[in-house]
Amino acid sequence: MKTLFSGVQPSGIPTIGNYIGAYQQFAEMQESYDAYFCIVDQHAITVPQDRLKLRDYTIKLAAIYLASGLNPEKVTLFIQSEVPAHARAAWLMQCIGYIGELERMTQYKDKARKQATKDGISVGLLTYPSLMAADILIYGADVVPVGDDQSQHLELTRDLAERFNNKYNDILTVPEAKLPEFGGRIMSLNDPSKKMSKSDDNPKSYISLLDDPKAAAKKIRSAVTDSGSEIKYDKEEKPGISNLLVIYSSLSGMSIEELEEKYKDSNYGTFKSELGEVVADFLTGFQERVNYFIDSGELDSILDAGAERASIKANRMVDKMENAIGLGRSRRRK
Repeated sequence: MKTLFSGVQPSGIPTIGNYIGAYQQFAEMQESYDAYFCIVDQHAITVPQDRLKLRDYTIKLAAIYLASGLNPEKVTLFIQSEVPAHARAAWLMQCIGYIGELERMTQYKDKARKQATKDGISVGLLTYPSLMAADILIYGADVVPVGDDQSQHLELTRDLAERFNNKYNDILTVPEAKLPEFGGRIMSLNDPSKKMSKSDDNPKSYISLLDDPKAAAKKIRSAVTDSGSEIKYDKEEKPGISNLLVIYSSLSGMSIEELEEKYKDSNYGTFKSELGEVVADFLTGFQERVNYFIDSGELDSILDAGAERASIKANRMVDKMENAIGLGRSRRRK
């Protein structure tokens, strides 16, 4: 069975776009892979964080993973900072990486511009991709689910793995990207030319997985649509209604074709009102599951067990990496 690794930052509450493009598909992937799902809190601190919010988001994200259908008996779910091997391996990746290739990362350029006007640019922001590479490589991941915004980082991970193998020893697996099969890019509700983002300044542009269900339905009803009145999937000519159709299909289980047929004689108002009900019903059930895991002691036990399993595999690989480089002592066999 191939190994899959995925990491998500606890820098806020994910949106329904994140759920449709990632979490919903994670539940399907767990059946086909030896899967490691990591809450990458060390990545989050490359930009300033409120420590109490960071811990709160970390726990909520773990609960969101489980509420999305991940089975802790089938996957390894854990918090990055609770597995020290990530930091050990990140240093090795930094030492074989080049400043020039890190400075070319698009995300670094974007975030560096913002940080430069405040407190200066942190070293961690520059070396973020080295830690990401370490995250992936210490589990021998064959595949990594990525969106458009992370594809450049995965390419660097592949380069670093090949460089390590060529320079020291051929022990690292070179991972492949796994792109979302459907609904991978849910767009903003008030600007369908932009991806839905939890960091958008306009809260009406996205729906958080922990939004009040009634408020979420209201956001759907006020979502931007297109000229004309036909409810038809056409990303070029009707990006607004096409985006809503993908959301509807993903949450209801109905195909786009079935929805087009159902609403062929309806108007936008009716369509958005009924989609609002679908979204509200989904959020109600989803949040009940999230609250169950947060309020029970089960979550801590799952994360403890996940960190223990992850550490066993990660430590074994980092030991091999350090030995290949020549770090530490060569132990005599007794």
